[in-house]
Amino acid sequence: MELRSKSAISTGKGTFVIDYVILSDPQPDEVVVKMKAAGLCHTDYDSLSWGKPIVMGHEGAGIIARVGSEVKGLSEGDQVILNWATPCMKCFQCQEGNQHICENNSPVVAGGNGYTPGHAHLESTQWKGNPIERSFNLGTLSEYALLKESAVVKVEYENLNFSAASIISCGVMTGYGSVVNSAKVPAGSSVVVLGCGGVGLNVIQAARISGATKIIAIDINQSKLDMARQFGATDVILADKNDTGLNQAAEKVKQMTQGRGADYAFECTAIPALGAAPLAMVRNAGTAVQVSGIEQKITIDMNLFEWDKIYINPLYGKCRPQIDFPKIMALYQKGDLKLDEMITREYPLEDLQRAFDDMLAGNNAKGVIVFE
Repeated sequence: MELRSKSAISTGKGTFVIDYVILSDPQPDEVVVKMKAAGLCHTDYDSLSWGKPIVMGHEGAGIIARVGSEVKGLSEGDQVILNWATPCMKCFQCQEGNQHICENNSPVVAGGNGYTPGHAHLESTQWKGNPIERSFNLGTLSEYALLKESAVVKVEYENLNFSAASIISCGVMTGYGSVVNSAKVPAGSSVVVLGCGGVGLNVIQAARISGATKIIAIDINQSKLDMARQFGATDVILADKNDTGLNQAAEKVKQMTQGRGADYAFECTAIPALGAAPLAMVRNAGTAVQVSGIEQKITIDMNLFEWDKIYINPLYGKCRPQIDFPKIMALYQKGDLKLDEMITREYPLEDLQRAFDDMLAGNNAKGVIVFE
């Protein structure tokens, strides 16, 4: 039985509309999720310029509404978190343990622009009588989402805050995983975080959870630095907008770290001009981590690598959804990892433009669309 689902739809021309799409019945390995909440990030705004109609949204949590005939381990009514980097568990990278860069299913590695052809049958979602793609194979800015069984993680959590759960599946996982899975920050380390938006705050709290003893937050916005302290920053640096490459800030970092630089530095600004900045923050043999997904060409002064510095560019915090999401939820339940405090504001789907405006203005640590 087909479903009508009110959705945010990118027109492919820089704008979006709120309209209904039609979802078909799930295929044997698919499920339909009644969305309860969908987190917003800059990628959702970027999807307006992908040049094609698309059901927007790639973060979310909800309740299983329908299951395909071959789905095992999921039932109607189950609470789930959606995951955009769905592994096939059969390709070379999945066998290597790199589920986040699956060669068959990744919308970033394989298909690009947020959709993997063949991952889910395209005809399953229709808009104005024509097939329409779903952002990152999900399309979470919609009352219902039709997706592969492998794209959901069951959450057994009483009185679940769906808004908090919804933000795990991108920003939280990216920040947390970059610290824990990618850099493997050990206890007693010194850490610098460039940019204190949603991802940066999760880098900060993951560093705190990992036992880092000095966590230096850098931003040009004092209110974001105040929030960084709430999430675990021990020191803050209010950067100057005119500080090219954050060189002045790097000197302050060195003063705070016995003149040598931090053990780890994480770039979370998504500003191409700052792609090399974490290299200036770390000591010799330190590790710089490019978290924000900069894909533009940048020029790097090779002197910044002197000496023995490591620069890594992880995707999605090396996410293994069935392993990492339950760990994050357990840390949240224990009170070690803050999620509720990260959500600045909730919006109905009809206020999506306002939510984007607040995000672009830097007013929100995280905005969330909620559904009735």
